[in-house]
Amino acid sequence: MEDLKQYIRAVPDFPKPGINFYDITTLLQDPVGFKAAIDRMEEFARSKGAEKIISIESRGFIFGAVLADRLGIGVTMARKPGKLPYKTISEKYDLEYGSATLELHTDAVRPGERVVIVDDLIATGGTLRAVCNMVEKLGGRVAGISAVIDLSFLPWREKLQAYDVDYLVSFDSE
Repeated sequence: MEDLKQYIRAVPDFPKPGINFYDITTLLQDPVGFKAAIDRMEEFARSKGAEKIISIESRGFIFGAVLADRLGIGVTMARKPGKLPYKTISEKYDLEYGSATLELHTDAVRPGERVVIVDDLIATGGTLRAVCNMVEKLGGRVAGISAVIDLSFLPWREKLQAYDVDYLVSFDSE
């Protein structure tokens, strides 16, 4: 899937100097590239027996919704605090440059439900690990993690070593 790199734009010095931002809007704009990405993510989620997709705010929503539709299963959203209207659980985590919190509705995952967590990018692994923790607190099973981009130069592997992680392209330098 490394051919998908041609659809991803690197934006230097965003959001701050010295950081390359890997922009998926160019992938989303191209019907061939977007379909290829979704096809591969669908294959992974199907192989994991996903019963629900959890998509992470905000770019993960795009991929997660399409995958859930293709698989004929539900999708739920991991969101920033205060964005979900019902009772929530929350998890704080560290980012590449700061910290944040995500929330899930308390009824987002049924006990024993097999969940595939979807996002656009894996950096430090903190965001994904926070969602894994919430799924497990709700009694769900993390069947896998699916992302478009892996930033292999960042240390996410240790945080996510207990999970089956699939990504489509890897970038190995800032």
